[in-house]
Amino acid sequence: MKGYLGVDVGSVTTKFAVLDQEDELVADLYLRTLGRPVQIVQQGLQHLARQLPAGVEVIGVGVTGSARRLTGIVVGADVVKNEITAHAVAATSVVPDLHTVLEIGGQDSKLILLDDGIVTDFAMNSVCAAGTGSFLDQQAYRLNLPVEEIGPLALHSQQPVRIAGRCTVFAESDMIHKQQMGHRLEDILYGLCQALARNYLNNLALGKELKSPVVFQGGVAANAGMVRAFEETLKMPVFVPPHYEVMGAIGAAMLAHEYLSHNGGDTCFKGFEASEMDYATRSFECQGCPNLCEVVEIRVARQVLARWGGRCGKWDT
Repeated sequence: MKGYLGVDVGSVTTKFAVLDQEDELVADLYLRTLGRPVQIVQQGLQHLARQLPAGVEVIGVGVTGSARRLTGIVVGADVVKNEITAHAVAATSVVPDLHTVLEIGGQDSKLILLDDGIVTDFAMNSVCAAGTGSFLDQQAYRLNLPVEEIGPLALHSQQPVRIAGRCTVFAESDMIHKQQMGHRLEDILYGLCQALARNYLNNLALGKELKSPVVFQGGVAANAGMVRAFEETLKMPVFVPPHYEVMGAIGAAMLAHEYLSHNGGDTCFKGFEASEMDYATRSFECQGCPNLCEVVEIRVARQVLARWGGRCGKWDT
C-alpha cells in the first residue's frame, strides 16, 4: 500500500496522520511537543513505523504548524503549508459545504471562513493564551483535575457563574474568587467554558458573519463544555469531526497528495530512518546590518542542511 504522511508540529502538541491513496486515514499519532520538536518528530516516526501495516510505502509528505520549516527539513517534506490552509482542506473533506471552522490549539486559536470550499477570510490569535488549550491545562492542574474531566463536569452545570475571560490572569483570579464564595465546581468550569467561547468570538469573529455548517477542531474540541458553550453563543449546531485532534496533519497529507498528483516526481521523504539521525540546531545573530537578524541553522554532523530567519535572504539555504 502507498500512503501520504502529514505532520503538524505545534507549540504544545505534535500530530501525525498517514492517509492511503483514497485519502482515508490509515494511522494517526498525537504527542506532546515538550519544547523538543525535532526529538518528538523523530519519536513519532519511530511509533508510526511500528504502527503501520507491513509494506506501506510513504510516497508523499506534507508538514504544517508553527515548527513547519524545521520539521520539513527533518522529515524531508514535499509540501510545507501554513495551518490555515491545512485545517481548511481537512475540514472541507469532512463537510464539503462548510462555511466556518473554529480551531483552538494549545497556544493559539484560528477562525476560518469559507465559501464554495475556498477560504474567504481568517483570523488568528497568537498573542494571548486566553481561551487556548494551555490555559485549560493550567486550570486543570490548579484544580487537581485531569484536563479531560473539565468538559464532562461542565456539562453538569445548572447555574454557570460568569467568569471574566478577556485575560488569563483575570480569569484565574475570578475563578478563585468564585470558589471562595462557595460556587459549585461544575458551575465555575462551565462559566469558564462560556468565557473562553466569548473571548474567542470577541477576538476573532468581530465584524465577521459566521454561518452554518460550523466545524470545531483542534485539541480543545475534546472538551464537551466548550462545544456546548459555542453552540449556545452562536445559536447554531457545532460539529466536531471524528479525528478533530489531528485535522492539521490530515490536511497536510492531503496537500502533499494533491501536489505530487499534479506535479509528479519522487518524494523527498527521508524515510523512517530519519528518526535515527543526529540533528543539531543552533542560532546566531547576523552582524551584516542594523537589523541584527537571528538566523537559525540545522545540521547533521558538520553538514548544514538549512538556515532561515534573515530578512534579506542572505543566509537562507
